[in-house]
Order: sequence, then C-alpha cells, then structure tokens
Amino acid sequence: MYQLFQWMVRIVSAALLALLVAGFFIWYFAARSLPDYNATYEVSGISAPVEIVRSTEDVPHIFGATDRDVFFALGLAHAQDRLWQMTMLRRTVQGRLSEVFGADTLKTDELMRRLDLAGAARKSLAAQDADTRAALEAYAAGVNQWITLVNEGARGRGAPEFFLFDAPIAYWTPEDSLSILKLLAVQLESQIETEVLRARVSMLGQDFVRDILPDMPGQGTAALPDYAALFPGTPRAARVAESAPPPLSPFPGRDFAGASNAFAAAPGRSAAGGSLMANDPHLGLTAPSIWYLARLELASGGVIGGTIPGIPLVLTGRNPRLGWGITSAYVDDLDLHIEALDPARPERYRTPEGWASFTTRREIIQVKDAEPVTITLRWTENGPVIPGGHFNLATITPPDHVVSMSWTALDTADTSMSAGLALMRAGSVAEAAAAGERYIAPAQNLILADQTGVGMVTVGAIPARDPGHVTQGRMPSPGWEAQNRWQGRAPFAKNPRFLDPEGGIVINTNNKTVERPFPDHVSFDWGDSQRVQRLTRLMGEREVHTRESFIAAQLDTVSPAARGLLPLVGADLWFTAAPAPEGTPERMRQRALELLAAWDGEMNEHLPEPLIYAAWMRALQNRLIRDELGPLASEFKHLEPLFIERVFRNTEGAARWCDVMQSAPVESCTDIARIALDEALLALSEKYGPKIESWRWGDAHEAVHQHQVLGRARLFGWLTNIRQSTSGGDFTLMRGMTRGSGAMPFENVHAAGFRGVYDFADPDSSVFIIATGQSGHPFSRHYDDLAELWRRGDYIPMSLDPELARAAAAGITRLEPAPAP
Repeated sequence: MYQLFQWMVRIVSAALLALLVAGFFIWYFAARSLPDYNATYEVSGISAPVEIVRSTEDVPHIFGATDRDVFFALGLAHAQDRLWQMTMLRRTVQGRLSEVFGADTLKTDELMRRLDLAGAARKSLAAQDADTRAALEAYAAGVNQWITLVNEGARGRGAPEFFLFDAPIAYWTPEDSLSILKLLAVQLESQIETEVLRARVSMLGQDFVRDILPDMPGQGTAALPDYAALFPGTPRAARVAESAPPPLSPFPGRDFAGASNAFAAAPGRSAAGGSLMANDPHLGLTAPSIWYLARLELASGGVIGGTIPGIPLVLTGRNPRLGWGITSAYVDDLDLHIEALDPARPERYRTPEGWASFTTRREIIQVKDAEPVTITLRWTENGPVIPGGHFNLATITPPDHVVSMSWTALDTADTSMSAGLALMRAGSVAEAAAAGERYIAPAQNLILADQTGVGMVTVGAIPARDPGHVTQGRMPSPGWEAQNRWQGRAPFAKNPRFLDPEGGIVINTNNKTVERPFPDHVSFDWGDSQRVQRLTRLMGEREVHTRESFIAAQLDTVSPAARGLLPLVGADLWFTAAPAPEGTPERMRQRALELLAAWDGEMNEHLPEPLIYAAWMRALQNRLIRDELGPLASEFKHLEPLFIERVFRNTEGAARWCDVMQSAPVESCTDIARIALDEALLALSEKYGPKIESWRWGDAHEAVHQHQVLGRARLFGWLTNIRQSTSGGDFTLMRGMTRGSGAMPFENVHAAGFRGVYDFADPDSSVFIIATGQSGHPFSRHYDDLAELWRRGDYIPMSLDPELARAAAAGITRLEPAPAP
C-alpha cells in the first residue's frame, strides 16, 4: 500500500513538473513575440530617420521627414501590435480561413469568394490618386519590414497565435488595405437579412410586416405587393431555416449591424467659445478591439484618433483644425434580385433583353486536413449569385430561380481610401464635405467640427432606382424587369447634408436623417429610433455645452425605450392588486412593479430594475409573436420598441397580437403583460435567487470582449477573453447591445469600441479611449490596460504637441534607413 502511495506521488509530481516545463516553454516562445518599444532598427523603405514615440498607454506618436515615411512607420507599428488580427482580417476577406481552421469555416470562405471583395479591391487600386497609392505602398512596406524583422530575429513568429495555427504569413500589399476597408462594409451590413426577413414575414400574410417591421415614425407605410404574389412558386408559409451564422463569418446579422453616436456643437453653443465634437462608433466587442489609437505627424499637420490595423487611415479623430466622426448611415445600398433560369439551358438567366449566360469562374478553396473544394462563381448583370444556403435565401427563392446581389461595396473603382486620406488633410468643414464625394462604401454619416462651425454629410454611394421598382428595394425583386435594376448612382449633391445648422448643433445616432419619398428616400430601414430622443433632449437642455457635458452625454445610460414602454405595458398593473403574502409569485410581481414604478430608466449595472425590465420585455415580445410568426419568431432576438408601442397603443389594430391565436379565451394586452412579467421573474429568481433587491443588471450584462479564435476554448478563453460588468443597454447612448439569445441573452457584445471627445477651444484637452488595449498579445500589459478605464467611462489625453509626446514617452522605437547595398 505504501509503495502504491509512493508511485502515485511520483506520477503526480512528474505530471506537475511536465506541466510546469510545458508552461515555461509556452511562455518563453510566446514572449519572444513581444516587441521591444525601445529598439533601433535599420530598415529599407524610408528616406530619413523615423521615431515611433510610445505613450504610457502604448499609443504610437509617429514623426518622420515625409508622409511616406510616416505611413511606413504606421504599418510597422500596426504589425508590431496586431499582426495576427491583420492577417485574420485579410484571410477573412480573401476567403482563405479554411486553410488554417479546416472545414468549419468553409461556408464563410465560400461566401467571401462569391462576393470577391478582394478582387474588387485589387481592381480599385488603379482608381486611387497618386498620394493614396504612395501611402498604401509605404504602409505595406512597413508591415513587411516588421515581418522581415520577425523572421530574421526569431521574434516568436510575430504573435503567439501563429504557434498554435499553421498560418504562413504572406507579405502585405496595397490591395490588402483596400480589401479590409471593404470588409468594414461587410461588418456594417444589415440590408440582406432585412430584405429576406421582410419577405418571409410577408409570406405569412395578415399584414404582419406592418406591425413587426414598421417604418420609422414620420414616414407613411409603403404600399408593397405581397412577396408570394410576386413569385407564385414560393410557398406562402415561410419555411424553417437555420439562423446561426457560420464560424468566423464577418456578417454581423441584422441586429448587430454597425451603430454609433456622433454630435457636435458650434462655437456659439460652447461655453469656452470653441467647437465641440464627440464620436463613439459601435461594433462587435473583440479582444483585442478592432480599434487602435495612433498619432501621425503629416506634412499637413498632426492627425490623431482611431485607426483599424491594416488600413492607413485615421477613421475618426482630429487634426489641428478639424474633427470628424462617423456613424453608420443605413443607406439602402444593397438590393437582392430573383433571377429566373432558362428551363432548357440552366446556365442562362432571364434579362430584360432575353436570355443571357452567367459569367462564371471556378475557384479552389484549400481546406486543412481535407480535400480541396472547387466552387463555381456566377455573376449576372445585377451582381454575384448567392446560393440559398446563405442568409436563409432558400426560404424565399422559387424553384428554378437563383438570387443575385447588387451592392455598392462591390464597386471596382472604389475611391473611399482616397477620400479618407483627403479627409485627414482637410482644414475645414467645407473641405471635408467636399472630400466625401469620392467615398463609396460603407456609407457613413460624417459629423464635422472646425474652428468656426459644425456640419454633417452622408458619404457613400446611393443607388439610383426607378420610381416603378416593384418592391422599392425593401424585398427581393424580379431581376429580369428593367425597372427593378439600378439606374446608376445618385449625384453626391443629393446626399443628406446639414452644414452650419441654425441651432448650432448636429447629432446622429443612426436615426432617420431625411424625409423623402421613394426613390429619393435614402433608406426605409434605420438603425435607431430611441437613442436620438435622449440625445436630442440632452443637447437641448443646455444653452451652451462643455467638454464635460459632451462626455456625460456619451456615457449616458438612461433608456428612452424603458421610459416610454413601461407606462404603456404596465398601465393596468401598477398598484392594482391587494397585498399578497411574502414568498408568493404575486408578492414578487408586486415588488417588481413597485421598483419599476419608482425607476427613472437608468440602466445602471448595480440596480435590479434594468434586469427586471429587460427580462420582462423579452418575455413579453416572445409571447406576443410566437403564435403568429411560429419559427420565424426566433429571428427577432431583440426588443422591437416600435412594435411593442404599436401593440399597446392598438395602432391600426395591432392589439390583435395580444390574443393567443390557438387558445379559446380572448387574451387582453394586460393579461399577456402580467403573464410575461411572472415568467420573467420566475426565470430570474431561478438564476439569481429569490431576493429581487440583490439582483444586479451588471451580473447579466457583462461586456464580453472575446478573442475571435482562442476565446472559444475554455483554457485559452480564460487567458484571452476580457469580461466586465457594465451599465447601459440596447437603447442607451452608452450602448451595450445584448447578445439576445442563448443561456446569457443579456451579455453586452456590441458597444463603443472607441470613444473620443474633442474641444477646439483647447484642442489638446481632447480625450480618447478604446475598449481593450493597444496590443493584441495576451502576455502584454497593454492587452487590456485600457479596458477598466473604458468600463468606468474614463479616457486618456492624446496631444498633438510633439514635445509633450516625447516628454511623456514610455518607449521610443527608432527606424534608421538601411545603408545602400
């Protein structure tokens, strides 16, 4: 027995020793890829010495003799900190993920190959102006120089992920940067799923679309034909389909298309006499963040703000004379078309002039640990053909038809990169607005502030449509009818713009910007109807604003949806029942209603009320739509405030949703509200305990910054993922969009990865923050050092004063021109 014990001790000791040795080697090799920010390198591709001055927070301030040298150094800095992220973005847009991850990502690769965004980017290089091509070439040379230094200096392959995945690193090209800008359009896309969903709901009949997918207030309902009437071969009952996106898909889903806030005040509305501006773009939370802070010293002056690794642009930020911010414009810049196949020759499709052959090309997708897969790409005159396995297209495609896509992001002469570089050098609102004419995709609202005024202009191509378009672009349309095809592009002068408004303030929260009839409408679907109410109120409450009032607005956590819906939904429930005994469901309901009645709608992480409200509205909407929509109800993962409001106001008879169709009694909206509240409270008590006062919104609403690949594995997820209790919600200005499904539906997964506030009365008092840290290396102290500041609503200063940057340097990387061979 004693000998057995001795052997067990030896085996356990040996196993622990082996783990320690393995851990040491993992740490040693992973740590090799940590860059030395105080090094000096001799490099090819610069004309004179360059300094990359790193702040305490690892923000690079780049000083060079020429703009080309500065962009070279930005490429090198991006690669130092985010090489894995950059290569993943490139593989995604090229459709080459399966080379590394195997068959799991094959569906994502297949879709990206069919869209051929990388091919469109390659063709668009020739359309850029000379300065932009020079910047792209210099940036690519900087990235490649770091890859060379990694290889020559055995610097851990540049990132620890490369040890875990056999992912050869190809050298960077200018086209790669152009393709990643196009990938941003993918990450902001919502029109595909919206068109498909509207068609599927339409096929259920009973005018359900009018209620569950209503138009934004202020705009009349468009008279549209029933989808099944357009395509009689399509079944009227929408078929069940899988809604989960494939692994590593860059398409965010309808609810997670890009969102943002941006607002600006002219000097007359500023206490200090200088223009003010704030911007916080919202994207899916990741570790590291998609955003990377940087400062570039260009010949036109310093530029500082948020960049995306892989792209040599400050997408949101300021220079000494101008500040700019971006919000998703929700332009209807994508249409789906149903294409009829020739019954006799299915390699042809119908056009207004007769049958035409598809343009085709075969491509081979290499798959790790599997045989290569060959696919045939097809294009029509309207755009690429997308198979029915994507976006639930099979559910709305008649037999002997296929679906094609028209999309501005597929433009092969896209000059958006040139527009972005011109914006960085602009010195006034007028110059910046003019630069936007060359911007194609993704469509953005550009909010601007200079020393004397403010403005907003929508940049991005807007398709010109025929007034006779049968679905007005709101659902897939017959692609063989001429009136359903795009008629070119609307002139830039017709894009919405608001320069030097009379009130001195411009705001945008992805809300509707213009009231125009089709086809000049810009869009039927907008990204917000709630946040704009709160921001309008905050901007109007003060005659003059300060940097602090702009920060307070950016961090505001009051939900206008909660303030508007609770009085409606609970109108017949407040204080109407006799006191119930402690420990009963009735008593729990009464206590919850007491708390909600006194609540001001602030989605504070430390309060129980936001959790009660969110769970109640989730249960309520599910009960309202489940019997009418059936399986389609699962497509509505988030609260639709306009729908709930229509139902409880009985707008156009919408209260009919409260009656359960399959039951004999006629349920009222009050009945359904009460049942839903009891259901929500029961679920919350099972998860968080029976004491309501101990519940915390932050326990359910944790921000989840997940590593795109490693974060899915429990062991690596513990090392790479960042989780934080957060305030805010789906409809607050400090937005924290919830997951909407699964075991933790209230997790915060989509929020402001970047925040900036600029004060032109004292420009160097401007402040910035990103959601994680600058480094993408999990072993770096800069991997998550900004995350807690972000969670608390704190910022870091970023000055354009060169001397201040050098005085506070935490490290200086010096690049010296390599001697001529």
